[in-house]
Amino acid sequence: MRPGEVQSDVSGTRVASPLERIRPFVRRYSFRLVGGLVALLIVDLLQLGIPRLVKRAVDLLSQGAASQTALAQSAFAIFALAVGIASCRFVWRYLILGFSRMVERDLRDDFFRHLLTLDRPFFQKKPVGAIMALATNDLAAVQLAGGMGVVACADAAIMGIAALACMAYISPQLTLIAVIPMPLLAVLTRVLSARLHRRFLKVQEQFSHLTEFARNTITNIRLLKAYTQEAPQAEVFGRLGRQYQQDNLRLARVHGTLFPISGLVGNTSLLLVIFFGGRLVVGSVITVGDFVAFISYLYLLTWPMMAVGWVANLFQRGLTSLGRLDEVMNAKPTLVDPPQPLAFPAGQTEITLRTLHFQYEGQEQPALAEVSCTIRAGEIVGLVGRSGSGKSTLCHLLARQYPVADGAIFLNGVDVNRLSLGSVRERVAYVPQDVLLFSDTVAANIGFGNPAASQEQIEGAAKICRIHEEILGFSEGYQTRIGERGVKLSGGQRQRIALARAILLDRPMLIIDDSLSAVDLETEQEIISGLADFLPGRTCLIVSHRIAPLRDAIRIMVLEEGRLLAQGNHAELLASSDFYRTMYHQQQMQSHREEELPL
Repeated sequence: MRPGEVQSDVSGTRVASPLERIRPFVRRYSFRLVGGLVALLIVDLLQLGIPRLVKRAVDLLSQGAASQTALAQSAFAIFALAVGIASCRFVWRYLILGFSRMVERDLRDDFFRHLLTLDRPFFQKKPVGAIMALATNDLAAVQLAGGMGVVACADAAIMGIAALACMAYISPQLTLIAVIPMPLLAVLTRVLSARLHRRFLKVQEQFSHLTEFARNTITNIRLLKAYTQEAPQAEVFGRLGRQYQQDNLRLARVHGTLFPISGLVGNTSLLLVIFFGGRLVVGSVITVGDFVAFISYLYLLTWPMMAVGWVANLFQRGLTSLGRLDEVMNAKPTLVDPPQPLAFPAGQTEITLRTLHFQYEGQEQPALAEVSCTIRAGEIVGLVGRSGSGKSTLCHLLARQYPVADGAIFLNGVDVNRLSLGSVRERVAYVPQDVLLFSDTVAANIGFGNPAASQEQIEGAAKICRIHEEILGFSEGYQTRIGERGVKLSGGQRQRIALARAILLDRPMLIIDDSLSAVDLETEQEIISGLADFLPGRTCLIVSHRIAPLRDAIRIMVLEEGRLLAQGNHAELLASSDFYRTMYHQQQMQSHREEELPL
C-alpha cells in the first residue's frame, strides 16, 4: 500500500492512513507553515536577484563602462539582498522548524494518550522496547521529514522552477542543453525510493529489537547477576548492535548513491554549459555578464538537484516511521464501553458468575470453564487452587482487564457488558500478582490512586498491611524513594505497599490476587485478620496459594483446571473435598518441615 492510501481493517471499517493521521496537526499550525513558506519564497526570490546584479556589473566592466558609483550601487544592492535573505531565512527556520516541533509534540501526546486506551492483550503482543522506539526514534524521523524535509522540498521546487525560468530568459537553447542529464536523476530517485523505504523499515525494526533487549536486560539485572549471565547478555547485545550497524550500512549504501549521482548530474550540466555557453559568448549570442549570470543560476539549480536525494531519504524515513506509528494508532482496545451504558446499580456490590468461560488467544485449553457462583455483597471469599488453575484469570476478568462474553459476569444483577468500563473499575481496588510500584517515594506509591489522601490516611493503610513500622525504619520514612519498580525493597515489602495502595482507595470491591505470597504465614494471617475489620460492607476476593490464612474466610472456592471444583468454609471443604483436603495436608506437612529445619 502506498503512503496516503486509505486502509480498511478486516471488518471493513475505514482506517486512517498515515498521512491522514497528521493532517489535523498540519491544519492546526497551518499559519506557521504558510508563513514559513512565504518567507522561504521571499528568500528564493531575493537569491535570484543577485545573479542579475552580478551580470550588470560584469557587463559594465567588460564594456569598459563601469564607474565607481555604478559598482558601489551594485555592491550595496547585493549587500541589501544578503541582509534580506538572512532575515527571511531566520523567519522561515523559526516558523517551519517550530511547526515541525509542534506537530511532533502533539503527535507524541496523541500517541501516549492512545496507548492509555489500549488494554492488556495489546501490550502482551507489543514489547515495551518497540513502543519506546516508536515514541523516540520514529517520532524524530517524522519531525525531521515535517521540518527540514518540507523546507528542502519546497525550496527545491521554488528555486528549481525559478532558476530554470531565469536561465531560459537568458538563453532557451543553453537551458535545454543544461537540463539534458536531469531525467537520469528523476529515474534513479524513483527506483531507489522504494529501496530506501524497505531498508529504513528494517533499520527501525532492528532498533526496536535492540531497545527491547536493553530494557529487558536492565529490568532483570539482578537476576542476570545472580546467574552470572552478564557476558552472554553482552554478547547477544553486541550481536544485535552489529546487525543494527549492518542494516544502517545497507541503508547508507542506497542513500549514499543519490548524493554522488546528484552531484555528477549537476557537474555534467555545468560542463555542458561551459562548453556550449562559451561558444555562445564567442559568437556574441550572449554577453559575458549573461554567461556569468547563467552559471550562477545553474549553481542555484544545483541545490534542488542535490536535494532530490536528501529529500527522498527524509520523506521515506518519515513515511516509514509514520506507518509504524500508525500501526499502534490504528490498534483498537478489545474492551470498549457499550453504546448506551447503564448506570451502576446502587448498594453494596454482589458478584455473580454464570457459566463463565474464558480462553486466551492462541491457547488450546480454556483458562476458565463453566464457572458459576455468587459472591454476596460484603462477603470475604477466599480462592485457592494450584498454579495455572485460573485464579488470576478470574481476577483479571472481575477487574475488567479482558473482554468476557455477554451474560457471564453480573454486578448487582447487571451484566458487566452493559456497564461502562470506568463505572466498574472505579469500584474495584485490584492488587495484581505482579506487584507494580513507581520510582517515587513510599508515600507517593501508597497514595497513587488517591492523591488527595492525608498522611494520616496513608499511614492508616500501611498499618493495616503491617508495613508501617518498617517504613518508619527507612532512612527518610515515608519520603524514602524506593527505586524503579521498588528495587530497594524486599518482595514482601513491595507486596504490602501495593496492598496499602488498594486499601487507601476505599472502594466497594477488593481483589487481592495472591499478593502476599512473599510475606511469611504469620504476617499474612495478621493482615487478613486486619482486613476483616476494615472490610465490613465491602466485597472481597482473596487469592492465595496457601490455605492456612484463609481458614477463617466465610467461604473458600477451589479452582482446578479452570473449573470450580468445590466451595464452602474450611471445615466443610475438609469434609467434602478430597482435593482440598489433600492440598491442605500437603501444605501443613511442608510448613512443619520448614519449622524443623535447623537455623
